[in-house]
Amino acid sequence: MTTTLQVKGMTCGHCKAAVTKALEELQGVQKVAVNLQQGTVDVDFDAAAVSLAALKEAIEDQGYDVQ
Repeated sequence: MTTTLQVKGMTCGHCKAAVTKALEELQGVQKVAVNLQQGTVDVDFDAAAVSLAALKEAIEDQGYDVQ
């Protein structure tokens, strides 16, 4: 399954790395693509292994707001 999340507050390479690492640590996440200009994160994941809520929580735990 693929979803695109709107994330507020990502402005630099460190932000991109923090969000990518937090998501990739979740079991079931297969691919993460952060677009700083658009403020989006595309996530390919196994819905049977990880929930959308868990994806959002992982990003929010890094200090960013998920829309």
